[in-house]
Amino acid sequence: MSDLLLVLNAGSSSLKFALFTLSDLDCRIRGAAEQGANGSYIVIEENGRESRRTTLGGDDFQLEALSALLDWLHERELTERLAGAGHRVVHGGTAFTRPLRVDEDALARMDELVLLAPLHLPHNLNAIHVLRRLEPSLPQVACFDTAFHATQSEIVRTYGLPAELTERGYIRYGFHGLSYEYIASRLDDILGRELAPGRVIVAHLGNGASLCALRDYRSVATTFGYSTLDGLIMGTRCGALDPGLVLQLIRDHGGDADRVERMLYNDSGLSGISGVSRDMRALLASDAPRAHFAVDLFVYRIVRECGSLTAALGGADALVFTGGIGARSAEIRSRVVDELDWLGAVLDHASNDGGTGRLDARGSRIAIAAVPTNEELVVARHTRALVAGEVAPPR
Repeated sequence: MSDLLLVLNAGSSSLKFALFTLSDLDCRIRGAAEQGANGSYIVIEENGRESRRTTLGGDDFQLEALSALLDWLHERELTERLAGAGHRVVHGGTAFTRPLRVDEDALARMDELVLLAPLHLPHNLNAIHVLRRLEPSLPQVACFDTAFHATQSEIVRTYGLPAELTERGYIRYGFHGLSYEYIASRLDDILGRELAPGRVIVAHLGNGASLCALRDYRSVATTFGYSTLDGLIMGTRCGALDPGLVLQLIRDHGGDADRVERMLYNDSGLSGISGVSRDMRALLASDAPRAHFAVDLFVYRIVRECGSLTAALGGADALVFTGGIGARSAEIRSRVVDELDWLGAVLDHASNDGGTGRLDARGSRIAIAAVPTNEELVVARHTRALVAGEVAPPR
């Protein structure tokens, strides 16, 4: 009986995974493999408890991690129950605007997109290649983080560049799409059916951070653009920069674009501004003036971009926080909402301190909420939809 779905999220130094039941998409097993300076390991959790921790010692991190995971599943006679595997793929370009079943042709076309996201996409796609080697008969599904934003208009996605460059794909793509898709699927429950189709700003705040404007549950605009550098201040990423400044930085560093790229992706953001940490919890607890300044700048940029998305929507009916910071930091939510008093946003501080759910106070002109995101579940949903017709129905 094929009744399980494997979900994979492969990064440059990590491989996160979860195992869902096909029938009701209940998450039974989750874990991660991590690659670090002091060694690599994989941790598997079952029913919320650590079931196995294994050291990985070779040179091929993803091959070892997936082999260790499949060995563990085989020991429990779960491998033969796999109906399919779904992958988070950071970029689909203009060609892939919905999830798809991976075949040789699709994989070759995805491999051609690596230049669009050279720091992320090779790792996403390598996990697909490795799993095809280890389990060649297992159906695989690719779910693209850019696809949710394909509903945006041409006006929204176009830069002021020569037309031939736009036609070659130099456009605004947007990311965090799987997170926004999950939040969109929850809006009826969060806001009620009257507000849910309205003008909603979603703030996905974490080590990566962005905002998305939704109308009728669809993406209208977002702060990310061509790359994951645009928009808000992030953990180690700079957010929006004047292109002239980027050109000057390249000149200042002797034309070494790779060095500047590392600076903008890895040495900037909260970490670079504060000189303390990229972790919002550490910054909020710090007495260092630069830490306070980094938090102030983080909040300012969120509020400023909320203004931009409010203009794109023609107003705002709701603000929903998600992501590691958005769903967990009452202080950041409070500071953002306090600066959005021009929207008529009023926070119920007791509800905000209590955690997630509806957070707006009586008299607030917009709804406010905080909801943990679940990108893995979105990948599982799409994977089930694309493979369920080819497997035995769950019993």
